[in-house]
Amino acid sequence: MKTGRLLSRLALILLLVELVLVLVSWILSAASLGGVRSLLSSEGIRWLFGHFSTMLATPQLIWILLLGMAWECMKRSGLSAPRSHRERIAFGAALMVLVLCVVVLVLLTAVPHAILLSATGNLFPSPFSDSLVPFCAVSVMLISIVYGVVAGRFDSLHSVYETLVAGIRTAAPFVLFYMLLVQLYETVCFVFLQQPYF
Repeated sequence: MKTGRLLSRLALILLLVELVLVLVSWILSAASLGGVRSLLSSEGIRWLFGHFSTMLATPQLIWILLLGMAWECMKRSGLSAPRSHRERIAFGAALMVLVLCVVVLVLLTAVPHAILLSATGNLFPSPFSDSLVPFCAVSVMLISIVYGVVAGRFDSLHSVYETLVAGIRTAAPFVLFYMLLVQLYETVCFVFLQQPYF
């Protein structure tokens, strides 16, 4: 409960900072201070309304959702030190999925002319680096789901589905902070750094 209160206060602070920035940009722009654009001008309002969705639509938003889903799958599957015979079998199946994920990743990155390397043959930046977080999150989901199904923690397709949806709910507070932080960052860049907004 204390964490929830803290998060709600931090979200309010970010929102208030954004509102203060709107007013400060207007005041500094009205004072003809060079290099400052007002968010209350026609240009600022067009930028804010016209680019709100594109500002938020970044890979990091998807990463947050996938990591929340992976966390919830791992937690609900009971993936831990196996105790019963069935859990030991489930752990072995999960290890096989882990090995399979590692083999796929090695084949896509470590062999000559691997398809996830950049045009210059580097891992960073490359399609590999762009997909590393999603690949790891999906791998954790697969490993956890296999463990949960074999161990009997997930007894139906619906229970797996509910776990994935619960993961999105787990990520929801982080999505809100992501939105507030990205909006604040982009607003600062627009107001003070004169970044183009096409």
